[in-house]
Amino acid sequence: MAKNKTGKYLKYAIGEIILVVIGILIALSINNWNLNRKQNNAEKAFLQGIKTDLKKDKEYIDLIIQLQKPKIDVFDLLNSELPEFNNENEIAVDSLFKIYFTSQRTFYPISGSFQSAVSGNQINSYKDKVITSSLIKLYNTTYERLIDNGKISDDRWDDLSRKYSHERRIGIHENMSDSQLSELLDDMYHHFVHMRWYQNQLTDANTEIDEILEKIE
Repeated sequence: MAKNKTGKYLKYAIGEIILVVIGILIALSINNWNLNRKQNNAEKAFLQGIKTDLKKDKEYIDLIIQLQKPKIDVFDLLNSELPEFNNENEIAVDSLFKIYFTSQRTFYPISGSFQSAVSGNQINSYKDKVITSSLIKLYNTTYERLIDNGKISDDRWDDLSRKYSHERRIGIHENMSDSQLSELLDDMYHHFVHMRWYQNQLTDANTEIDEILEKIE
């Protein structure tokens, strides 16, 4: 009888253990499902935020390129076909210099969504490694290079605009000597070569953004 009771007790205990294990496995499964669901939702929200930020970045890059193009065209014209100063063409030449000396803009990205994911270390847990690695390269390499070169371009522009603030205010006059004109063009060229290179970088960044947006969509 004692053996029968012991056997029944063991069976009962084993059954209880199995039920507990099954319950734990079910709870773990539900917990994992819930975590995966939250993770997927967080990744979707992240990508949606990134898409919005990149589209705004692209719009701003397009604006900067559009604003720089007339400057590049003007310098190419002045550098290759600058007419002699006289009463007939002074106004036309002044208008070209005024186009070049309009204010400039440089690029600073919108990085809220990316920085939030990085600071919380969430970006390393996202499943789409192709997109996340592309974003890390864009923000940590391409954008950083653009910011650094934008500062250089701003410094060169500040030096140029300060040195020729008088000419910007009243225009170029016919009494400007050839040596003064040559110095002006040399100073403009110092700014121009970097601006043109910077614009090429902006164009490349635009292409990189388009490729990432295609992956997200």
